[in-house]
Amino acid sequence: MLDWLQLTRSDNIGPRTFQSLLQRFGSATAALNALPRLIAKQSGARAIRLAVREDCERELDMLRRKGGQFLTLDDSAYPQALRAIDAPPPVIAVLGNLDVLARPMVAIVGSRNASVYGAKFATATAQELGEAGFVIASGLARGIDESAHRASLATGTVAVLAGGLDKIYPAENVPLAEAMCERGAVISEMPLAWVPRGRDFPRRNRIVSGLALGTVVVEAARRSGSLITARYANEQGREVFAVPGSPFDPRAEGTNDLLRQGATLCTRSADVIEALEPLMVTGPQRQGAQAASDEDAPDLFEAIAPRDGADETVSQQPLAPAFARSVVPQDFVERLRALLGPSPVSIDDLVRVTGRPVAEVQAAILELDLQGAIGRQGGNRITLMP
Repeated sequence: MLDWLQLTRSDNIGPRTFQSLLQRFGSATAALNALPRLIAKQSGARAIRLAVREDCERELDMLRRKGGQFLTLDDSAYPQALRAIDAPPPVIAVLGNLDVLARPMVAIVGSRNASVYGAKFATATAQELGEAGFVIASGLARGIDESAHRASLATGTVAVLAGGLDKIYPAENVPLAEAMCERGAVISEMPLAWVPRGRDFPRRNRIVSGLALGTVVVEAARRSGSLITARYANEQGREVFAVPGSPFDPRAEGTNDLLRQGATLCTRSADVIEALEPLMVTGPQRQGAQAASDEDAPDLFEAIAPRDGADETVSQQPLAPAFARSVVPQDFVERLRALLGPSPVSIDDLVRVTGRPVAEVQAAILELDLQGAIGRQGGNRITLMP
């Protein structure tokens, strides 16, 4: 556990880089042992800096004292639906009842400045979905999130934080977070004392949608963060439901746009139950398999929920174990660097152009990534950093 935590807490090792390191070296321990050699070649702002081991030990001890625990992707208690998304968080901190993470979830999100109608709809929907066997997931924000959490305290609810478990935001919802730990849970991928920043909320949103079989958007303005959650749900192959609203209410502009773009109409909880009941047994498919078949499909939600710019991508094909532990020929790393430029190039195209095995191309890309030489783009594409 400590090796996983140290690796994920290291600067500039996000979920995708973590996944690549694990694939290449076989374990977090082996990756930590290999990183000093790779770090020596680094330059630029994206240079990796290993987390201090003692800091990770303290964080582990602090969480245990709070009655929580860390879950890694290898743990059986790690949420199955979240594990199925592209680049899931390698480690999550959990306070509360772990059993709730094994049950099927529905995310309910919406405006912080909720209307009476919106709060009433979120409350009724959360209660009825809870009675139907679903756990309610949301982001603990004011407004719609808060209404959904309160309405599902008795049946099970999960809050995902943008900050650490010691920095619950907003502070006024600390009592609510404490109350939901009896039958539900509060989770975060961030360090315990992490104060949430603006760019952390999209990261939280991808976990909210990733936990759930479907996401219900109750109210959302055109630039609402709830639309980012809807986009993530769409990319993760999950159902997106939108509640219609008055064309004269700015809080309904985003949800009405979602409906125009193909989201499922939701006017009652039965709309969600009928769509998701078949998945309560089978669960979501692993996203990598679906992403391959949908690679050229248009993103229905791209226009209304632009990317936040933090996404990074890596091919989902696993590294061959024999090559994963070998050293990448430096001449091939430099050849790959020479093939790249400011225009995004797909990893599949690099495999075709070089004629080299996927595993070798991925390993060379990892070398360049750790050197801070490339940028990750959507659609499994990379660029050469200036």
